[in-house]
Parts: sequence; C-alpha cells; structure tokens
Amino acid sequence: MQFSKKDVLDIASLSAEDINMVLDTAVGMKEISERPIKKVPTLRGKTVILFFYEPSTRTRMSFDIAAKRLSADSLSISASTSSLVKGETLIDTAKNLESMHPDVIIIRHSSAGVPRMLARTVRASVINAGDGMHAHPTQALLDMMTVRERKGRLSGLRLAIIGDIAHSRVARSNIVGFTKMGASVVVAAPPTMIPLGIDALGAEVTHDIGEAVAGADVIMMLRIQKERLRSFLYPSDREYARFYGLNIKRLEKATKDVLIMHPGPMNRGVEISPEVADGPFSIILDQVTNGVAVRMALLYLVAGGQRHADSD
Repeated sequence: MQFSKKDVLDIASLSAEDINMVLDTAVGMKEISERPIKKVPTLRGKTVILFFYEPSTRTRMSFDIAAKRLSADSLSISASTSSLVKGETLIDTAKNLESMHPDVIIIRHSSAGVPRMLARTVRASVINAGDGMHAHPTQALLDMMTVRERKGRLSGLRLAIIGDIAHSRVARSNIVGFTKMGASVVVAAPPTMIPLGIDALGAEVTHDIGEAVAGADVIMMLRIQKERLRSFLYPSDREYARFYGLNIKRLEKATKDVLIMHPGPMNRGVEISPEVADGPFSIILDQVTNGVAVRMALLYLVAGGQRHADSD
C-alpha cells in the first residue's frame, strides 16, 4: 500500500488505512529517536519550510527536530519576520517560497482554510500545523498513536474530551479521527463552550463532567483559549475549575486504567490539577515524544516515501 496524499490538511481527508499507515510508520520512526545517534539520511537533500503565523512550542519544535533527524534542511520563518509586514499577500509569499523549490511547507495560521489554499498554490507538499479553529491533524495523529501504544487498539474505546470545545481545532480533529478508527467520543463543557453542530462530527454532547468521565478509557483535557475569546464565556477560572476541572476525585468514575491526555499548554489548577497532570495515569509527555515520531513519519511519507505522482 502506498501513501497517496500530496498534502496533509485535515483528518477528514485521511482514510482509516491512511491513518494506520502513518501510525505504523511512526512506530519505526520513534526507534530512531531512541538511538545514541538520532539521525538517518532518509531525507537528505530535501528542504522543509516551517511557516508559523501563531506561537507554538511543541508543534514547531517537533517538526524541526523531525526534519533534522531525517537529515532534511529545515528553515523557519514567521509572519513578523517576513515580507507580510510590508504588505505582501500570503499568495505572493507562497509563490516566492515555491520559486525556491522547497519539498514541504508546514504552516500554522489563525484563519481556517489557509493550508488548503496554500496547497492549491504550490507544488510542494503542505502539512497543516493548525488552522484557526478548523483542524490540527498532526496532533490528532500523535494522540491516536499514544493511545494505541498504551491500549493496543483504538476501536471500542471511550474518549472524553473536556474543556473549550468551541475554540479547539484539536477537539475537532480528534473527534473525527477517533470515531473513524472505531472509538466513541463524548465532549463536555459549559453550554457557552459547545459549538452548534459538534455532534454532527460524531460526538456525544454533555454539560456534566461526571457524565463524560464515567466509564472513560481516555480523558483529554483542553485549556480555555483566552486568546480566541471575544467575550467572557465563564465567570472565573476558579469557578471553571470547580465545575469542569479534572481532579483525583473525579477520576474515580473512569476506568481503572484510564489515560489522561492534554495537547498543551496546560493551565494547572484550572482545567487540570497538578496531581492528575503529573500522576500515574498521565501520558501527556508521551504525547510530546510521539509528536516527533508522527511528524517524522509524515515528512517521510509526503517527501521521501513512495506515493502516486498523480495524487492530489
């Protein structure tokens, strides 16, 4: 089987077979990061551009590390240091980047749809590192890898996603990904943080955290994205923590081998208590580790692996 995608723009456009191929490839890539010499010549001569319009620690650094471990040349630019500040349009910037013949462009942008527009403009492969509140496919893939690694499967599991669902591209991508792989997903948040139509993606909706946690095999906590809020959607951080924060007592309703996840950055004491974040059920740092492996796998599959030349 060949990976037939030129670009990785969202989870919806990936089949279950595509997802399994990425996850299986990532298992092999993870072994590279555990070697004394963490480098292979797989993508030698390839050029990867990291174009981030929004701040990022884990995604940006893991893509950079992933490229370097595969021996690709990685270059990083941001909107504030590009000609965009001089009035150049994004399309013109993309065309100028294209003229330098990069192999992969990784983009994060505050507006939904920008990666898809970029993919239609350039011949290079485009990987979406997060676009607005739309999608974050690589985060969902690393989350699925981490759960599959611990549970041995994705099918039949119950995933609870709790927090600021309305502003979360991570929630949307994980709902699509986990349900596509046979898991059931429930989301929980205050009514002001549940977007209309989220159930159409395949998620059960509740406003009761206890109901969401009950019987959950995996619990994913999300931070309140204050940078995206245009109005106050909850009284205070203290009030939010009281009703929607995950603490030790609330974990009692979950399965005995529950896994605790968080895409980061965490607001400790708000959506998650330190005891839970650092406790025995937490796989938050495993997510970060697997982020490098998944992004290595994607770079290999779109730039170095065998895929159909006529695929879109």
